[in-house]
Amino acid sequence: MQIGILSTRLNGTDGVSLEVEKWAQVLKRMGHEIFYCAGELGGYAAGGALIPKAYFGHPAILSLTRRAFAGEEAPERLYEEIQAIADELIPPLRAFVEEKELDLLIVENALAIPMNLPLGVALTELIAELNLPTIAHHHDFYWERQRYQNNRIFDLLDRVFPPDLPSMRHVTINSIAQKRLAARRGIEAVTIPNVHDFAVPPPETDEYSRDVRAAMGLGQDDLFILQPTRVIQRKGIELAIELTHWLDLPHKRMVISHSAGDEGRDYLHWLEREARAMQVDLRMADEQVQPQRGRLNGRKVYSLWDIYPHADLVTYPSLYEGFGNALLEAVYFKRLIIINRYPVYNADIGPLGFRFIELDGFVSEAAVARTAALLRDPAACREMAEHNYALAQAHFSLEVLEETLGSLLETF
Repeated sequence: MQIGILSTRLNGTDGVSLEVEKWAQVLKRMGHEIFYCAGELGGYAAGGALIPKAYFGHPAILSLTRRAFAGEEAPERLYEEIQAIADELIPPLRAFVEEKELDLLIVENALAIPMNLPLGVALTELIAELNLPTIAHHHDFYWERQRYQNNRIFDLLDRVFPPDLPSMRHVTINSIAQKRLAARRGIEAVTIPNVHDFAVPPPETDEYSRDVRAAMGLGQDDLFILQPTRVIQRKGIELAIELTHWLDLPHKRMVISHSAGDEGRDYLHWLEREARAMQVDLRMADEQVQPQRGRLNGRKVYSLWDIYPHADLVTYPSLYEGFGNALLEAVYFKRLIIINRYPVYNADIGPLGFRFIELDGFVSEAAVARTAALLRDPAACREMAEHNYALAQAHFSLEVLEETLGSLLETF
């Protein structure tokens, strides 16, 4: 089939962009041809159809989103502006569908989280008009995010995010979202978790990435604690700082791989104050960690995959996740991992039998002691890592995705 994949952004290392690349890889090896469309394109999607106002960061869209979720403006005026931009978006969206002669459209999160209200409206109208076979792949719903609760457009949100259309199949990335979608909207969905290519062994450190520790100012004997996420509040990074503080081990260095900014910088500034108060050596590596290795502004930069092999411990103390891409990556690189038991972990991951150091919303003495003991016992760490890798390969591999997608495509 000719398959179009559309999102507000297909670029960088956010969870949606990463997962799209895996879906595209699997669909291609199933024999399908893939085309991309988004408001921001890069990496594997570079050269796709670019529609600037489809990007949630476009100034006109940002302004409209801020006003819509301030909860102060009359809905009538908002509806007029949303529809006006939606009417601008429909022609280029239609051109993408028709020029590529699409048999199927996959909409990635743009009909789930209302970061671009006009795009959601435009897609809903176009898919309904064309009766276009569509997979709506939902990573985050608006009711899962506090910042979308203050508004006066709930009727629009419940009509569009997501829409209930005859030609559309719905996919959630966890079972909790699947059940809530059914309860709230009466919409049935298939759950397809995030995946990783576990059939290919993780790359080893090479000549390019050999100097990662030195580039970050870390010595070879330093304890490298990696937080491989963006700096946003739901990542629970304060728990990683506290655990680092209590670890009775020398030369501890905590590194955060990605930037702040998606939700402002107040949380980062608070984390930096907490780290100073707890005497934790906290470092931001966001300028050195990029989607691809190379040079940026004359400076050598590394991919996150260059970083993982150097980490002694990976912290993933999230309060909430749609699933957990970084968790799968840490398993793939066979690292010792600390996680907080966030709801989706409790529902879909933990019961499978993974061996992680677990937190229950706070840093317990037992968790600190177990972390320190494992860091002193490389053989035990290796045994845990191999167990986790095998389990993830059985449940979250590209082969599992191919089987599930094949069954879903047969329903059209």
